[in-house]
Amino acid sequence: MRAAHEAGRLVVQPRMGFSDPARMRRGLAATRNARATTVGTLTLDSYTRVGDTAAVDEALRLGTGINGYPIVNYSREQTREVLAGLHGPGFPVQVRHGSAKPFHIFEALVRAGLSATEGGPVSYCLPYGRTPLDQSVREWDRSSRLFSQLRESGVEPHLESFGGCMLGQLCPPSLLVAISALEALFFHRCGIRSISVSYAQQTHPEQDVEAVAALRALCARLLPDTVWHVVIYTYMGVYPTTDAGSYALLGEAARLAARTGSERIIVKTVAESRRIPTIEENVAALEYASDVAAAEAAVPALGAGAGDRQGGGPRPDSQTYTEAAALVDAVLNLHDDVGQALLLAFKRGYLDVPYCVHPDNMGRTRSFIDGTGRLRWATTGALPIGRVAEASGNRRVTSRELLDALTYIQRTFDDEAFRSPLPG
Repeated sequence: MRAAHEAGRLVVQPRMGFSDPARMRRGLAATRNARATTVGTLTLDSYTRVGDTAAVDEALRLGTGINGYPIVNYSREQTREVLAGLHGPGFPVQVRHGSAKPFHIFEALVRAGLSATEGGPVSYCLPYGRTPLDQSVREWDRSSRLFSQLRESGVEPHLESFGGCMLGQLCPPSLLVAISALEALFFHRCGIRSISVSYAQQTHPEQDVEAVAALRALCARLLPDTVWHVVIYTYMGVYPTTDAGSYALLGEAARLAARTGSERIIVKTVAESRRIPTIEENVAALEYASDVAAAEAAVPALGAGAGDRQGGGPRPDSQTYTEAAALVDAVLNLHDDVGQALLLAFKRGYLDVPYCVHPDNMGRTRSFIDGTGRLRWATTGALPIGRVAEASGNRRVTSRELLDALTYIQRTFDDEAFRSPLPG
């Protein structure tokens, strides 16, 4: 990852996962052979995510489709056959899963010889079900400590926080930045020394640039003895339905990665709003994102220093940084153990995700998209940012406004698609 970044190349990655081993291997091979600097992905199925291995066995027996690679049910030898000749130092493969209770997944990926995965005790709990947060924290602590033991055999395990993608949309950037940084520190305290932090593209390009700079500044402070990098996620909410709109949105994400000096990007395809994409659609997205990022990186930054384009430090008065730092500091002041601090933070409302219905989320915060397209706090609940947040008092968000906000990106980019042709 570092070598690619130093060479000025953005690493591009799909969210690819197939239940059939032969198709999964073809997908990894196509990713590796794409005209881009890539890493591979094994995205697991939803049964494996919740630990329902019996349902996986039944689906495999009947030949019915499942929506990802069932790494726990397949033998170590089967997965190693999928990876043989592909996975290695020049082509890492990351396991993506979505599990709040992932110990069985960590055991399986370690057996298979894999050393990269992602998630987190908050980001893989609150959005995906009703698993109690304290159970998720315990499971992620146990799993991360198991994973860290790979270092004893000379393998450096890598963990990526999914915290910058909470609920995909309508979460103000400062909260995304804070949760991503806190989960990274959680991994660090469990013995992980190779970490990535995530940020999902939101509704306003300049606000996103500010957020990534804030994330970098916080990680530089919290993770001084850790190798870490930033991964940008293409928009995680309601996606454009047109091919041109989809490409335009992916292009904006690639430009964001280039402008902020981010090291890696997770792409989406033209099929995102309709179905699981094909291998060919994934490769097209990888190559397009790589080309756009390379073109953006080659353009001098008008009116900005090199540090701005390469992800330099944020302004001291950055709104996103001020809010995110206040959140992080308040949480860490609750308890010396980061896991316990996270639990206390949600119990007291110091962390509170807008529109999240998980029982352990207080649910007193709300957000809205202002007239410029920026995500802002409508009300901050008990968040410890009352003195610094750009909140609009107790602004009421109507159901109509919420629906409009949920479809804001889809409508914006599909409308633009009618005015612009598909990229050549």
